[in-house]
Amino acid sequence: MNAPSRLDTTPRLEDYPYRLGDNVRFGDLDPNQHVNNAVYATYFETGRVTLMKSPEYGLTPPGLAWIMVRLDIHFRAELHWPNKIELGLGVVKLGRTSVTFEQVVFSEGKCIASAMSVGVMLDEATRRPAPLTAEIIEKLRPWYKRGIEVAPPSI
Repeated sequence: MNAPSRLDTTPRLEDYPYRLGDNVRFGDLDPNQHVNNAVYATYFETGRVTLMKSPEYGLTPPGLAWIMVRLDIHFRAELHWPNKIELGLGVVKLGRTSVTFEQVVFSEGKCIASAMSVGVMLDEATRRPAPLTAEIIEKLRPWYKRGIEVAPPSI
């Protein structure tokens, strides 16, 4: 009996509307001379924080902050120094107080790692989760991952 074929789930960089270039640093390497697994969390953080904290996008209003509550990484290939990487990010889900992102690290046209991350909006005064405002939801729209439908959060 033949096993059913699996759908190709390899991420495509063009599906991630927010992109950012970066460099592999010598300090990113482990004793095996490839990028250490822990460094990928920093690469993914760079992509998220650059989008969410850049004043031009207006995704972090005064008195509010974003905290990461989940990060699941899929390591797909080795990455070496010296090298350039391209980070991609797309919004895939909105919760009442949270945003779920799919993120990728590409190098030389190949997906090296992918991740699912969840950020929660936090009220800086109370240190409690804060509901996403209609304005923030609208400002996230350009960053929806290509090819999927992102539903509005349920109230």
